[in-house]
Amino acid sequence: MGSIGALISDIATDMSTLVRQELELAKAEAKESATRAGKGAGMLAGAGVAAHVMAIFATAFLMFVLAELFDSLIWAALVVTLLWAVAAATLAVLGRNQLKRVRGLPQTTETVKAVPDAISQDEDRA
Repeated sequence: MGSIGALISDIATDMSTLVRQELELAKAEAKESATRAGKGAGMLAGAGVAAHVMAIFATAFLMFVLAELFDSLIWAALVVTLLWAVAAATLAVLGRNQLKRVRGLPQTTETVKAVPDAISQDEDRA
């Protein structure tokens, strides 16, 4: 059996290694989550732009309907408005799905939960 000083030194080294590894894991997981969140936010921003353009065309459509009643320009405006509606809906669904896939830091959470058990096992060895 080793001295208490050596045991404390081993525990300190183990704790230092554990903390370093946890920080590295947290950084890696945070980067992955941030990337996913960024993609989802970008898609939702695209949905916002598409919805804004849709509103512009919808307004133009209503203006032409009221001004010209059933002229061919009206149908063109309607088609463009509907296309923007589809684009906005598609981007919104894709963005929402991307954000749902953000997982946070699951591995870090699990390993941090195990730290108290590891410490108590080291104390039991002492």
